[in-house]
Amino acid sequence: MTGLRTRFHALFVLWLTIMWVLLMGEISIGNIVAGFLLGSAIVLFLPMPRVPRGNHGVRWTKLLTFILRWIADLMVASAKVAWLALRPQSPPKSAILQVPMRVSNDLILYLATCAYNLQPGGSVSDIDVANRIWTIHVLDANDVEREKDSVARLEQDMIEIFESKG
Repeated sequence: MTGLRTRFHALFVLWLTIMWVLLMGEISIGNIVAGFLLGSAIVLFLPMPRVPRGNHGVRWTKLLTFILRWIADLMVASAKVAWLALRPQSPPKSAILQVPMRVSNDLILYLATCAYNLQPGGSVSDIDVANRIWTIHVLDANDVEREKDSVARLEQDMIEIFESKG
């Protein structure tokens, strides 16, 4: 019974049930029952792996500051990529770089990867989890050091938000 208790998450089943009813477009007993059965089967037979959380607190003010700066950076990066696409010059020089990441937790490495990949102009193409090294593709590689600095800033932000003691 312990295995069932750890695998069955009532809130996730409820969420899946609601999503099913919304996808069907009609609130009916049949859709609710089908959504519940489908959600239960998904949770029981396709369990999600445990999220490696550790004992990390979140510094909410630093997280809010990061989110606001990330949104501003998103706007700037979108404008830069649009200009690169529309300008009458030849395509910019791109590059593949390897940059170290000092974050200690896999979940935080994942969050940093998502934050980087959602910004236009670059993407993480490979992660060496054991050595904590990103391989990134950069669209406009005229200033490689600036790109490495932006990754270092992202890394420092993640450490300050999730891993710093204090």
